[in-house]
Amino acid sequence: MQLTKRKLGRSGLEVAPLAFGGNVFGWTIDEAASFKLLDAFVARGFNLVDTADVYARWKPGNKGGESETMIGNWLRQGGGRREKVLVATKVGMEMGPGEKGLSRPYVLRAADASLKRLRTDRIDLYQAHQDDPATPLEETLGAFAELMKQGKVRAIGASNYTAPRLAEALRVSREYNLPRYESLQPLYNLSDREPFEAELEPLCLREQVGVISYFSLAKGFLSGKYRSEADLSKSVRGGGVKDYLNPRGFRILGALDEVARRRESTPARVALAWLIARPSVTAPIASATSLEQLNDLLESTRLELDRADFELLTRASAY
Repeated sequence: MQLTKRKLGRSGLEVAPLAFGGNVFGWTIDEAASFKLLDAFVARGFNLVDTADVYARWKPGNKGGESETMIGNWLRQGGGRREKVLVATKVGMEMGPGEKGLSRPYVLRAADASLKRLRTDRIDLYQAHQDDPATPLEETLGAFAELMKQGKVRAIGASNYTAPRLAEALRVSREYNLPRYESLQPLYNLSDREPFEAELEPLCLREQVGVISYFSLAKGFLSGKYRSEADLSKSVRGGGVKDYLNPRGFRILGALDEVARRRESTPARVALAWLIARPSVTAPIASATSLEQLNDLLESTRLELDRADFELLTRASAY
């Protein structure tokens, strides 16, 4: 299958319309399983792998960096792997006492640590994982500029920024002639629409900032496998799904089921296809823990919703 690549913001990075979320590496799957999924992902023509230095620090016994380390070990196998993927990682969340934020010294130090774990000489997309109000935007952007000048980073992005802070960061980039955030990684899916659509989406469209949404399946809820509280035990992530089990959530699942039946597809594919069809979205991020799951997700890029499908989903998820 030949995939149409999409340009990420105004950068030179071109990405396939679905990204792999590396948060599962070192958390819910081990290295061997990670390698199989990454090989399958790339074999289908997809190229953006998203991770963060903090993945998966929350798992007991982990210290952070596990996901980057697994990706690095996969890249080390060679076979042209590094040339076939765009590696996106993030900086800013706490990695230990005093090890967080977006100050110049910390960003430079954290970038070198990520490069070492990733076993590569460059990060294709380096993202501020969350806003750091204690550090001036020009200091953070200046640190990113240094990394880009050194060839360690190709493009930069922001994650979890509010519209006012993203707009201010873009202004600072123009005013000080610094690299600008070419992408935004927000929480966005059929269930979580308002925070992004109200202010961030218009800003990203106006400023040509690419969007790579996370929790694109609402922690698995939009796959349809959680339909009652009894289902929450099906996964370690089930606890985060409980808030979606409400009348609006069931209305969304009903619409997904209807479109899936009509298209001989699955709820997960339909939910991702809706995101891919949004003019603001460059590539939704989705995670998989098995080849069966991965293949289901990748098929979403071949599913073209018609106007009736799109409008039904949009109405059912109205907020």
